[in-house]
Amino acid sequence: MSFNSKVVLVTGASSGIGAATALLFAKEGADVALVARNAAKLAVVAKQIEALDKKPLIIQADISNETEVSTVVSKTVDHFGKLDVLVNNAGIAVEGSILNGNALDAYDKVMKLNVRAAIQLTTLAAPFLAKTKGNIVNVSSIASTLTSKSPTGLPYCVSKAALDHFTRCSALELASIGIRVNSVNPGPVDNEFATNNNQGDSRVITQECAKISPLGFLPKSEEIAHVILFLASEKARSVTGSNYVIDNGFLFKG
Repeated sequence: MSFNSKVVLVTGASSGIGAATALLFAKEGADVALVARNAAKLAVVAKQIEALDKKPLIIQADISNETEVSTVVSKTVDHFGKLDVLVNNAGIAVEGSILNGNALDAYDKVMKLNVRAAIQLTTLAAPFLAKTKGNIVNVSSIASTLTSKSPTGLPYCVSKAALDHFTRCSALELASIGIRVNSVNPGPVDNEFATNNNQGDSRVITQECAKISPLGFLPKSEEIAHVILFLASEKARSVTGSNYVIDNGFLFKG
């Protein structure tokens, strides 16, 4: 899958799925805009891309902040001249439950980043994606169709359910101007998501989840990135409004 001359904007690009996705797009020839809050981690990803003789655009921004996210698309287009693919990957999990009385606060924080930022970026990107007949890939989760008793379960599951339905609704609306919208829905992934979200040691959680995985292991971030690239490519030109599951069998396990 060649993305030569394509411009790709990836949020949450400083680690995990976002970093792997940005690097894979660059390997396939794309010019990449990297968006995240952590400047030091962004610099590490940028250096990996520069080793491929590509020069990424680094945008340090908290996309849960409406003001900061408002300039992300314009900075990308001003720098590269266009936009072909938007990957709404940034996401968080925040502890909150009804019985503990903090569900609403956690909901507000999670929805602001996991859903509202994706809607805002989609709105800002749509005029430019219409010009290139580009597409959008949202990074959701199988949590969108499951329930969880974990401390972060309620707000996270609700946010991913909302993101899935936003994917379907926006796909229908934007099809009229040639823009495809899809999501990729991973299960547990062997990366640092849990540690980054203060959910515990990612290494320990990965080992425990691998034990109960129907396939006996967890996917790496790079495997999720390959699905994202497929959905963004011409090979998926007839795919829109879909939620692509990559979960090693966790969803049907229940």
